[in-house]
Amino acid sequence: MTNKKIPITVAEGDGIGPEIMAATLHILKESGAQLEILPVEVGEKLYLSGQTTGIAPEAWDMIRRSKGFLKGPITTPQGGGFKSLNVTIRTTLGLYANVRPCVSFYPFVATKHPKMDVVIIRENEEDLYTGIEYRQSKDTYHALKIISRPGCERIVRYAFEYAVANHRKKVTCFTKDNILKMTDGLFHKVFEEISKEYPTIENEHWIVDIGAAKLADTPEVFDVIVMPNLYGDILSDVAAQIAGSVGLAGSANIGAHCAMFEAIHGSAPRRAGQNMANPSGLIQAAVLMLVHIGLSKEANMIQNAWLKTLEDGIHTYDIFKPEISKQRVGTREFGQAIVDRLGQKPSQFKPATFDAPKHVGHVHAHSTQAKTHKEIVGVDIFIDWEQSLDELYSKLKPIINEDHETLKLSAIFNRGVQVWPTQAPETLCIDSWRCRYTTTKGSHAEVITLLESISNASLDFTHIEMLYDFS
Repeated sequence: MTNKKIPITVAEGDGIGPEIMAATLHILKESGAQLEILPVEVGEKLYLSGQTTGIAPEAWDMIRRSKGFLKGPITTPQGGGFKSLNVTIRTTLGLYANVRPCVSFYPFVATKHPKMDVVIIRENEEDLYTGIEYRQSKDTYHALKIISRPGCERIVRYAFEYAVANHRKKVTCFTKDNILKMTDGLFHKVFEEISKEYPTIENEHWIVDIGAAKLADTPEVFDVIVMPNLYGDILSDVAAQIAGSVGLAGSANIGAHCAMFEAIHGSAPRRAGQNMANPSGLIQAAVLMLVHIGLSKEANMIQNAWLKTLEDGIHTYDIFKPEISKQRVGTREFGQAIVDRLGQKPSQFKPATFDAPKHVGHVHAHSTQAKTHKEIVGVDIFIDWEQSLDELYSKLKPIINEDHETLKLSAIFNRGVQVWPTQAPETLCIDSWRCRYTTTKGSHAEVITLLESISNASLDFTHIEMLYDFS
């Protein structure tokens, strides 16, 4: 009786994608993993055919029906109008947790950090990665940083659950909440709240700039690091590179119903078709996928064979070192060397033991926040104005109307710096001014009336932000 095969969706990708995917699928097949391969096409070809997202509509249902999506690297055409396929897939399918193990393989892969073993868990759907941007004036552009309590709760809880499931001892949070007191402040606050539920796991918080410096200098002091989307994107690449090479790292994107697995490197089109590329990143992603879908036996077999291949000095050009390596091989030959070692274990590296689940299941956000009362206490009105502050104020000063008399101009800012009622002579002012009106208790009707008055004064308001009190 044969085992029922587990369906997985596979996309070769662009550039070196087809080559490294062929090597990876060869290894998966020879490992005996019972997989049903469902090919889908994504990437550059679809972009250029008119699919601005890089994925055909019919591919979504196939991905949803499979247990995992193994994706090769994608080339996004240059120029406007093309969306990042990775971001589209992550947000559309709710793949909220990005998991990137960054491990050194010293001495066979050069690194200054031979004991490094860090897992970066990155929130995958929010932050500046939403890509919500606006042009406000001739010289000014805005981007919205979105951080929500449910998003924070879900990723922070995932990080602690991952630590428990994988016998990790510490979870560290990176934010910039000394500056971004509301958005990053919320992420840090949620981290402090949830950490109390895991007394056996050590927890700590670092400001992201000094945390990044410490990660680059002494990564051995970290274990699991959780952080918002943009910091996680940048620092997971840094961590992978200082561990040995971005080319060796795989990642998992985990959601409630779907999961995507990929190498973290790009499509490297200049290396395409030359049988040179190192398939290790995609192989590591495939190992993460096998663990996720419950094929830990095959995951162990492939990981141990891969480690044994490194130990035996069979290396692709990117990690080949004459003093350590024994044979320089191409993509196909590296894949075959791993196949030849299936069933063997490394002697210097610790053998893989993926018996326990290495990825936790879906984590719900369990908000404990009581229902709050929300009240308008002001409004920030952004005005496009290319002349002087004095001339702007002379336009604003006469705007007095009994219908919005509670909304008073309290300050004017330029690039976040207060310039009225006091201004430093050194402050550079550009063409976007943030005028803050405050009140003890306001209404939308008053704000609308105020905006009408500003418009009637021939002032161009480009953006507003309501100010609320939550109690």
